[in-house]
Amino acid sequence: MSGNPKLIGVGVGPGDPELVTVKGVNALRAADVVVVPVMDTGERGRAEATVLHYVDAGRVVRIVFALNEREDRARREAAWDAAGAQVAELLRAHGTVAFATIGDPNVYSTFTYLAQTVSGLVTDVAVETVPGVTAMQDLAARSGAVLTEGTEPLTLVPVTAGTAVLRAALEGPGTVVAYKFGRHAGEVAGALESTGRLAGAVWGSALGLPGESIRPAADLGEEPLPYLSTLIAPARRSARGGKL
Repeated sequence: MSGNPKLIGVGVGPGDPELVTVKGVNALRAADVVVVPVMDTGERGRAEATVLHYVDAGRVVRIVFALNEREDRARREAAWDAAGAQVAELLRAHGTVAFATIGDPNVYSTFTYLAQTVSGLVTDVAVETVPGVTAMQDLAARSGAVLTEGTEPLTLVPVTAGTAVLRAALEGPGTVVAYKFGRHAGEVAGALESTGRLAGAVWGSALGLPGESIRPAADLGEEPLPYLSTLIAPARRSARGGKL
């Protein structure tokens, strides 16, 4: 191994393998090892499935993150620490490690936690990221919902922060995007209706995958949806181009 070890967070998009950028594919193929996060239950996740379209399985290392653990913080952080230690060993042995993450590595990504841990274990590591297509961009393209026009703001809210945060955003201007809202579908529907933002709003899950679902938010009911569901509530618009 020559030079400093390098850890690269590569955004591989929301699930459709055709949405990985050329730079992302090149980074995955150039790395000595490609790490993919898996749940402690062991099933193949979206990042791994996408990576295997471009990288031989023999160069892919599966590392457990407690991605389905949202209640026990100590257990979750222990999993992050263990994953960081594994990646640190890979860096010492191989030199360049790519970590594949769905969406973008700088938007609600497990890569953030990994990079912090690894930087504390491998002091000379260089950390880089390759941007990826986000779920809101993919949903906008597939549904025809325009994210922003003119001077409209765009607000991104993880509903894991609570529906009160979403409601406050919906009461404001511009387009609101909600991530990870599936378990709170009924509350989200209520927030959209009470703030007058139901018309034109859309939600989607499993974008680009066989189980894809894209529907009007008016169809939301009390039944929970997949955890990684995405919602777009477009800005209130009365003229073409918004306020230019």
